[in-house]
Amino acid sequence: MARSAAAETALPIDVRAMNATAVLLVLLAAATVLAAAGVWAMRQPLFSIREIRIDGDVARNSAATLRANIRAGVSGNFFSVDLGAARRAIEETPWVRKAVVNRLWPNRIAVRLEEHRAVALWGRDADQLVNSHGEVFVANLGDVEDQDLPTLEGPDASAPTMLALLRRLEPVLARLETRIAILTLSGRGTWAMQLESGANVELGRGSEAELVQRTANFAQTVGGVVARYERPLLYADLRHHQGYAIRLKGISTVTHAPDAAGRN
Repeated sequence: MARSAAAETALPIDVRAMNATAVLLVLLAAATVLAAAGVWAMRQPLFSIREIRIDGDVARNSAATLRANIRAGVSGNFFSVDLGAARRAIEETPWVRKAVVNRLWPNRIAVRLEEHRAVALWGRDADQLVNSHGEVFVANLGDVEDQDLPTLEGPDASAPTMLALLRRLEPVLARLETRIAILTLSGRGTWAMQLESGANVELGRGSEAELVQRTANFAQTVGGVVARYERPLLYADLRHHQGYAIRLKGISTVTHAPDAAGRN
């Protein structure tokens, strides 16, 4: 080995350069052959997309429709298909919130879906929807006509905050056997709601905890007042300190919230 290394070192520089060039050319030729073989293999029918598997939420869309959208929006085989384009094609489908797309060897695509779950209508015109994550999205409102969804009206990007308060207020109002029809938030941060009965309730400003406590005090006592006068509730103003004002049909009054001992 030592002699061979010494002999190689003894070769003229131009001979050593030629040898190195020859080795490099051989390697390049081998790489070219391998690349060509790879391109040839990838073009074989074996790797054409044969199946698109749909898993996850498919309550609002049929698997056949989703597969058609993918095939219309992408091209290529197992190796060349653009998974990002496939994902975008699916997420443009109504009711699809999120899609995860992967390859499955040797000729399949797997799609896992998450659909929007509508929990409220959005906007003054109620022409959009809010999902369970507090995200506003567009879909066919006819699909939710039978769900009796509340409406949220507020500034742009306020849907998550409004949904969080709605979820806390609804169980508080359950004792009155009513639900919120419309919850509004003004640009100045003032809250109000309209109940299913048509009564309007001013909540005012404050933290989420303060608004919930205010509503709880109201829900705890207003039923007795309504029963006493036997008149339907038209309006309530919860912005009074330790109390609220109400207007029944033909009557207006101020009712104090219970103190720590539970007395009126």
